[in-house]
Amino acid sequence: MAEAARRIDRIDTAPRFTAADVAGLNARFAGVSTQDTIRAVIAEGLLGRLAVVSSFGAESAVLLDLVASIDPATPVIFLDTGKMFPETLAYRDTLVDRLGLTGLRTISPDAAGLEARDATGLRWSYDPDGCCAIRKVQPLEKAMRDFDASVTGRKGFQAATRSHIERFELDGDRIKFNPLGDWSKADLDAWFETRGLPRHPLEGQGYLSIGCAPCTSVVKPGEDPRAGRWRGWDKVECGIHGEPIAHPGDEPVF
Repeated sequence: MAEAARRIDRIDTAPRFTAADVAGLNARFAGVSTQDTIRAVIAEGLLGRLAVVSSFGAESAVLLDLVASIDPATPVIFLDTGKMFPETLAYRDTLVDRLGLTGLRTISPDAAGLEARDATGLRWSYDPDGCCAIRKVQPLEKAMRDFDASVTGRKGFQAATRSHIERFELDGDRIKFNPLGDWSKADLDAWFETRGLPRHPLEGQGYLSIGCAPCTSVVKPGEDPRAGRWRGWDKVECGIHGEPIAHPGDEPVF
């Protein structure tokens, strides 16, 4: 890990991290508690310039609380797509105040890009992949230029596509840190109760995974928690946690 730390401190040297770095991190923290892992990562600077990427959704408070208890100044990136539920924006403000988060960065899609590619604001209804590319993937790519690693709140139980999440993953030449990957719904609920954390106001209405309002619906009994996202489409991810979705003529607008 010392080698990895030295590498990211040098200027104009690529790559930041390699598969060997990721393997070393996963080996070092195998069996180590989530809290101790997050503490070591932050205190030792193992991932260089680090940012939490949070949707301020149904379970986001747990990760934010864990990070805030160690360093409340840790940068937290919130992507306001322009299609968020008003309840999510209010919940963001509630958690920031409650947890004392001082590193919040709210980012938005490029205005010129939206005008050129989604002037009506209805692209979600006929091209959800393209909408996500414009409103999520491209703005986050731009924001992550300042960082070497991201911390996510992904959990293995959320969907079949997330069932084998490792704690550390290679994301290009950055690292994606998933400290809650092996947490169960019961673990999350217990943390909410023990810490007295506020719940997202839409969770009680059956919204178990909360994204943009037009593409989020109530989850039915027995469904994966993310089944309410992009219902009716052959789509399970927005693109920020996998290969970016490419669309002819949709060059990034930075």
